[in-house]
Amino acid sequence: MKAVEIPEIFGTMVFSDKVMKERLPKEAYDAVCKARDFGTPLTYDYAKIVAKVMKTWAIEKGATHFTHWFQPMTGITAEKHDSFIEPDGTGEVIMKFNEKSLVKGESDASSFPSGGLRATFEARGYTAWDPTSYAFVKDNSLYIPTAFCSYGGEALDKKTPLLRSMDAFNKQALRVLKLFGDNETKKVTPTVGAEQEYFLIDKTVYEKRMDLVHCGRTLFGARPAKGQELEDHYYGAIKSRVSAFMKDLDEELWKLGVYAKTKHNEVAPGQHELACVFASSNITSDQNQLTMEIMKSIANKHGLVCLLHEKPFKTVSGSGKHNNWSLSTDRGENLLDPGKTPANNARFLLFLLAVIKAVDEYQDLLRISVATAGNDHRLGASEAPPAIISMYLGEELEGILESLEKGVVYNSKRKEELKIGLSALPPIPKDSTDRNRTSPFAFTGNKFEFRMVGSSANIACPNFIINTIVAEELCVFADELEKAKDFNEALDKLLKRTYTEHKRILFSGNNYADSWRREAKRRGLLNLKTTVDALPYYTAEKNVKLFTKHKVLSRSEIYSRMEILLENYANIIHIEALTALDMARKEITPAVIRYENFLSECVINKEKLNVPATLERGVLTTLSSLSEEFAVIIERLSNNLDAYNLSHKNITKAKYCKNTLLADMEALREVVDKMELITGKGYTAFPTYEDILYSVKY
Repeated sequence: MKAVEIPEIFGTMVFSDKVMKERLPKEAYDAVCKARDFGTPLTYDYAKIVAKVMKTWAIEKGATHFTHWFQPMTGITAEKHDSFIEPDGTGEVIMKFNEKSLVKGESDASSFPSGGLRATFEARGYTAWDPTSYAFVKDNSLYIPTAFCSYGGEALDKKTPLLRSMDAFNKQALRVLKLFGDNETKKVTPTVGAEQEYFLIDKTVYEKRMDLVHCGRTLFGARPAKGQELEDHYYGAIKSRVSAFMKDLDEELWKLGVYAKTKHNEVAPGQHELACVFASSNITSDQNQLTMEIMKSIANKHGLVCLLHEKPFKTVSGSGKHNNWSLSTDRGENLLDPGKTPANNARFLLFLLAVIKAVDEYQDLLRISVATAGNDHRLGASEAPPAIISMYLGEELEGILESLEKGVVYNSKRKEELKIGLSALPPIPKDSTDRNRTSPFAFTGNKFEFRMVGSSANIACPNFIINTIVAEELCVFADELEKAKDFNEALDKLLKRTYTEHKRILFSGNNYADSWRREAKRRGLLNLKTTVDALPYYTAEKNVKLFTKHKVLSRSEIYSRMEILLENYANIIHIEALTALDMARKEITPAVIRYENFLSECVINKEKLNVPATLERGVLTTLSSLSEEFAVIIERLSNNLDAYNLSHKNITKAKYCKNTLLADMEALREVVDKMELITGKGYTAFPTYEDILYSVKY
């Protein structure tokens, strides 16, 4: 069998820059580049040329249909496929795809979440081609990445705010660079590298678990005898079935231009990770959505199921998606690389402190950016940062900032006075201290790693918020420095003041420790433990002013997103509660009764023979006691589910789910898990954790 030649297959299914350069007339190619790089509108004449070339290329790749691929507020992508065929009037067909088909599409938007932006009868929605993200062919369709908006122009998707935030960031970053004498840079792009964690389990056990099928996580399940205690799965040898899945996944992703780079076993049994090379935050967001879709389809071909829920199994590590965020210029510079020259060091410190100030002032928005029902189960556990936002810079970088604040050179043997006169600033090491894996927002050499993002999340959400809050701080800095008579003196004062006022957000210790929670409270940091605690902050006036100032979200769009997220949270918990009740009544109850009957027969038969039935009677007594408690909780959960529909406000429903339904489900689980531990193997209602986590045996 011929080995895969990666350069030969990489990007073969993508209408990439290389393809466009080869196939488009130079004028049309240049117009596309200007639209992609600088937002210059593409005229219909050029769009017509692009559409014709794109159609020909796609048909050569086997495409028979095209679709505008968009990201509504459902958390997944959406697509409506139209074939290229058009009647030619003679009973035959022609293959047609014009500039209108490329640039704009119309979709029935009535069934997508709008959060009150429009009434149900206002059904029209539009998709608009995003030329910054490449079209591609998959499953015999041409996929065109698009934004999605309402008839009135309001954003109904997750891509639009991300694109707006990138424009806002670029505008403010260029202002700052010009202050340092850089008039050559024309564009600054936030870049992202995403690390995707996931579980693989055998399809046969998945299909026997109603909770996994409906909810993506187990609602019941006792701790297995062997979990992740030995840490023997992490970076361990990859099983052959998993390896075959990973091989097919890599090849499919490479064909689609996804920079799949690293693969390995993660901490928990059955858990794995895929990491990709950095790209613009928009492209990475699109590619990560594509990656999650392909993971599921390829897993199915291998008789596996890919679980992307943040906490599918209670007693082992959950799955995150580390969001590595950095900044690149069109000249190839990384603005978060400390550099070796004093001037670049000063510029680096300004961008660094902009991030520090942003994270401190907008802790609430960062927490909101990762707030979901699934992620609530993961945050604060031993595999994820806590819900308290903090930053880690490393001992050396913090030491440099402290020296800057005090006005002394960072050197343990020297205490010379330091001014930001550029030449006096010492070299800043790129990566000279260990990482802090418990930190939510850590500097790791030339990027920030946001570790709170959940595995199923669309990373457009955290990234549009990071882009916007840092853009705001750069704007504030630029406003101040542009007015300064002495730039160096003003910069010196700005850096020192910013560090002094916002260093409370920096923490280098153990974020899991109880002492940190107490210390964070003393510092005045927020501890928004759940999604319901966090989401009301979305509409805080400071946040509304932030988004509207930079034209990332309008006031109505902000309020609608909060409503959508609250409704989604409530719907998820409601579905989980209904599923738990169904499983309790239809699967667990019959299984418990069968085992109780078996034990009762054993006791009766032994008593007939005058043989002690100490073991059987003991288990039966314990099980009977637990089953009585089980019945009471089932009744309570059922009654509370009936009461759920009495409220019509999303915030009220969400709070009810958090305070009542989740508590009932946890109480029910506790009893069920205790019963599972004393129930015979042949009498369990469904596959146990032991069966699931070790279902991929070779």
